[in-house]
Amino acid sequence: MKFRYLYQLLLSHTSVLIIAFMILGLLFSHYVENLVYENKVTELRTYGDKILSDLERPSPRRPLYLDEYSNLLHARNIDVITFNRQGEVSFSSGGVYPRIELSKEEWQKIESGETVPLKKDFGRFDQAVSLVIMPRVVNEQLTGGLILISPISGTREMLSEINQYLLYIVLLALAISVLVSLFLSKLHVKRIQRMRDATSKVSSGDYDVHVPSSNFDEIGDLAEDFNEMVTKLRASKEEIDALENRRRQFMADVSHELRTPLTTIRGVIEGIRNDMIPEEQKEKSFGLVSQETMRLIRLVNENLDYEKIRSNQVVLSKVTLPLLDLFEVIKEQLDLQAEEKENTITIVADQDAVVHADYDRLVQILINITKNSIQFTTGGTITLSGTSSENETVIEIQDNGIGMDPQEIKSIWRRFYKADLSRTNNPYGEFGIGLSIVKQLVLMHEGSIDVFSEKGEGTRFVIRLPL
Repeated sequence: MKFRYLYQLLLSHTSVLIIAFMILGLLFSHYVENLVYENKVTELRTYGDKILSDLERPSPRRPLYLDEYSNLLHARNIDVITFNRQGEVSFSSGGVYPRIELSKEEWQKIESGETVPLKKDFGRFDQAVSLVIMPRVVNEQLTGGLILISPISGTREMLSEINQYLLYIVLLALAISVLVSLFLSKLHVKRIQRMRDATSKVSSGDYDVHVPSSNFDEIGDLAEDFNEMVTKLRASKEEIDALENRRRQFMADVSHELRTPLTTIRGVIEGIRNDMIPEEQKEKSFGLVSQETMRLIRLVNENLDYEKIRSNQVVLSKVTLPLLDLFEVIKEQLDLQAEEKENTITIVADQDAVVHADYDRLVQILINITKNSIQFTTGGTITLSGTSSENETVIEIQDNGIGMDPQEIKSIWRRFYKADLSRTNNPYGEFGIGLSIVKQLVLMHEGSIDVFSEKGEGTRFVIRLPL
């Protein structure tokens, strides 16, 4: 059975308030009771000091003093009793008490000159009383004592009235507290319900939700975290949608690109099998099959490389390399491809410039970027330049090709992205996977890569690798 959160909050708050009020009420009642009895004992002691001081004066009016005090204190419902060392009563303004029964401890205090205050005494007199027993000393000799008695009944009536008013106050405060608790509980439940409704929308695929947040309490922090989560989910969904679109485009590209070499290979094989290709054309046909096969191998290798990098299966073996020698290797490998598009590769680097990286992977990075420059440059220059300092090596690859607009610059690192979608036969960097691999490899080297380009002005890649 469900127990609604509102009722849980209300029950918990009400229980805490009732327990708190009960504890406070009992403590306050106990404190007031002690205070009242303490004041009564203090009052009795004050009267007793006054009576004893008058009795110690040498005067034949001492019995009259007791009568006068007895009449005065009777109006305050206080009785006066005097007794000698044997406990025999010599004067009593109230009932008839032949003797006063004191405990051994009380006699010891009286004999030592101490006053014995008793806030409550239930068994010694006809009624429950508060009393004070004071020693009576004449000429520095203990002659007896003085007792002032006040019934508790009047004090109890006053305490009962105080407790009654206290109960009314507690009930009123409890009612107000319950109403306030109900209001606050509904407020909290309403905030949680908003988050629940928003969560239901998110679970159904609606990421355009926003929950009011604040830094006032944990629920506000939770709402802020929820909004941040929804923002990330929305961004992830957009990324997934974009990736799905790129995947579809990739599949279309793959289908098209694979169809061309496979059709060529199949056509050559069928032509050779059916003797439809002249003998003098067979060597050229075999070369064509080999070229198309290499294209398929490049495609497969690029995809495998990307997946290995994404799954952290690539282990770097870093060494310190002369930058100039590295550029010479890149130039030597790509000069032929550059010449096919009437491009020139130039090198600019100091003799002592070095780079700290994995040789094979750095060559892969530079070849990918340089191929990209060759692909989009015709009759131009691709410049490989680099410098090294104490902390890092900076490598730049610049061309004066067709360049890119800002939107393309943001997209080139995406997998499957092709900057020139109109091209259907692209032998260098097959399906836009190359630059994705470059980005991942640079990050694995704990470096950074930036690209600067303008439409029609060329492109410049800047790689920074720590030494």
